[in-house]
Formats: sequence, C-alpha cells, structure tokens
Amino acid sequence: MRVNFYTLGCKVNQNETGALAQLFESSGYTVVEPGEEADVYVVNSCTVTNFGDQKSRKWLRRQKREHPQAVTVLTGCYPQAFPEEAAAIPEADVVTGSGNRHAILEDVEKVLHGECERVVDIRPHHKGEAFEELPLDKFAEHTRAFVKVEDGCNRQCAYCVIPRARGPVRSRSEASILDELQRLARAGYREVVLTAISLPSYGSDTGTGLAELVEHAAAVPGIERIRLGSLDPDMLDDETIRRLAAVPQLCPQFHLSLQSGCSKTLRAMRRPYTAEQYADIAEKLRQAFGQTPVSFTTDVIVGFPGETEADFEESLRFVLGQRFLKVHVFPYSRRSGTPAYDFPDQVPEHEKEARSRRMGEAVERVRAEVARAMQGQCADVLLETPLSATLFTGYTPQYLPVLVNAPGRRSGEIVRVTLGEWDGQRCRAAVKG
Repeated sequence: MRVNFYTLGCKVNQNETGALAQLFESSGYTVVEPGEEADVYVVNSCTVTNFGDQKSRKWLRRQKREHPQAVTVLTGCYPQAFPEEAAAIPEADVVTGSGNRHAILEDVEKVLHGECERVVDIRPHHKGEAFEELPLDKFAEHTRAFVKVEDGCNRQCAYCVIPRARGPVRSRSEASILDELQRLARAGYREVVLTAISLPSYGSDTGTGLAELVEHAAAVPGIERIRLGSLDPDMLDDETIRRLAAVPQLCPQFHLSLQSGCSKTLRAMRRPYTAEQYADIAEKLRQAFGQTPVSFTTDVIVGFPGETEADFEESLRFVLGQRFLKVHVFPYSRRSGTPAYDFPDQVPEHEKEARSRRMGEAVERVRAEVARAMQGQCADVLLETPLSATLFTGYTPQYLPVLVNAPGRRSGEIVRVTLGEWDGQRCRAAVKG
C-alpha cells in the first residue's frame, strides 16, 4: 500500500506528519512523493486562517476526483477546531483531529478493508489529558532535527483559534525527550530545534520548566546546537533568561513573538505585554549573552481591527527599531470562531495589503543592513543543502542564512567560516583555512 501526505501550517504540523509517515511505514506502507499514485491520501490541516481550511478542502476534492478508489483522510487542526464542518466534507473518507494520532492508521484500514464506508473519529481535548507520544527518527531536512516537546495553549488571543484546535497545555516527559535526543545524536544529528505550540509553557503542568529541559538536552553527547521555537516574551522571567544564556549549546537566536509594535493594538489582540515590555525582555536577553551577539526574529500582524494609520506607523517604527534579522509580516486574516472576527472597525483588505507591503519592504532593508554588518566576522555554520559538490546552504548560530564554499565537506558538518557579502538572500562565506 502507498500513502501520500500533504502538510499545511507550522513546524509542529510538519513534525507530526513525519511521525505519521513513520507510523504508516512501520505497518508496511510506502510513503510516496506528491504527484505519485497512492492508495491513501492524507492532508494534515492548518486552521490558523480560513484560507488554510479552503486549501484542505480543495486538495481533498482534487484527490477524490483524480483517485476515486483511494482513501482520503482529513486530519489535524481544522477538524479539531470545527468538527461538524469537517465531518460534513464528503470528499474525506476519514476525518480525525489533532488528538489520538495513533488511531489514524486503524481508521484508514477500516475503510480500506470495507469494514466501514466512512470514519469520523474526532476526539475532543480535555483538561488533564496526557501528551501524545509521536517519536520521529528521521527528518526531511536531514541535518536538523525538530523535536516536539509540548502541545496545546492556555492563552486566549483575540485573533487565534489554536487553543480550540490544540487544547490545553500538556508537556512531554523529559525522559522521553532525552531518549529521542540520544537516538537523534546516534543517527548523526548535531543540531536540534525544540518545537511546541506554546514552548515557554513547557513544564508548567508537570512542575519543571524550559530552562531545565535545555540544560539537560545540552548534556546529551553529540548534540552540539540547540534552537528554540517561538517564545512569548512575557513568559521569559529573569531566572529563565539567565539559565538559558548559561548553556553554551543554545543558539543565541530567539523567535520572540511580537504581533504588533503598538501597545494599543496589542491590548486589542489580548496579548499580555506592551511594546515597551517586549523591548525590555529583548534587551535582557542581549545583556545575558554578554559579548555574544544575539539575533531576533518575529511575526507581525498588520491591519488588525481598529488599527489606524497612526497605530500602524507606531508599530512600524518599533519593529524597525528592534533591528530584527527576520520578520514574517502577515495582513490580518479574519478567522471565524475567534473574538476578533466580530470586532468593529475592520480594516479594508486593500489597506491591509498595502500596510503589509510597506512593512515587508522596510524590514527587508533592515535585514540587509543587519546581515551586511556581519561581513568579515567568523562564525560556525551547519552545512545543510548541497547545491554542488562544494557549495552548501547553511545557518550560523544567529540564524543568518549563508552560502558556503566548502570543498571536501559534507552536509551535517559544522564548519568555521568567514562571512562575506550579502546577496539579498544569503551571506556568501568561505571555510577558514
């Protein structure tokens, strides 16, 4: 039997798709690439925006039209957040949510073997439920491993449907995480990324914490670099910052979630910090690392309901002042099922798009300035995708993308380089002699 996967959304979704693929393979299935014929087609959905739901439905319609005898599966956040709507999609033979992933295989085989014509198996999240283990031993990127350590979110941001889709915070056991890290290290992975729905919440339900996890992860032989996924700034207290900065293997790059540089807009979004508090946390992180340069990446939403031109300008000034290495800019997408969907003073689509372009162009100019300022510096780079026998893409610990001329080297190695010119996408670099 052959199975094809289509993944929408975040790194956590991609991680879970990899784990599902491993689950199917362990039962004798062959995972095929997009465009190849399969007996089972699975879409792991994202429901952050209505557009994500539309993409899932469109993909399912196409697979059912082109492969009417195949079993089509809708899983992930969309069915979990909107179970009745997802269950009514006729092109999906199996509909499951973001919980109890192990049951997907059983549900699929019920349809494949004719036991059921259709299966809808969406199990609601509940307080006190355990983290579902989905270990993953190989990754598409081959050189960097993503390790999911937490699921769920207890926050109620006005624009976000994720708590509804993912349920409450639940942390993976540290013993399980460290066991997976040991397997990854033995498999040759030297850099790991700790991912989660709410990473700073790790351990809040089990009496431990993120700093302790990072300290113990760093003690795993063979793990040379640790990166962190997205972080909420208000959840990083002084003690956590101090302990994180003391771990040599931790990359000094933080994806510090912002959403807006205007405090009035942040209040409307129901984010529990001001722009000034955000800047204070960023500065504490810089100071904690001393002479080691720290870089920041972030996400920004423009055109949130009620955002005036003056609010946007304030946000833009703040974002540019933070000198982010990378900013993901999104025009606000009205999401049914969230409080902000019904907020007054919705910003017209054309204005949201115009603000998104202005913000995007401005942050790219800053990105280029930040990258050019690193020219001539030395850095350690993890060699990733080979573009030729000697040319590789890679990243520095600060997450600066580089193009490295490294004759005689292989993907997965960490090499010392001298950073050169910024070409608009990457910094040219050469291995130090």
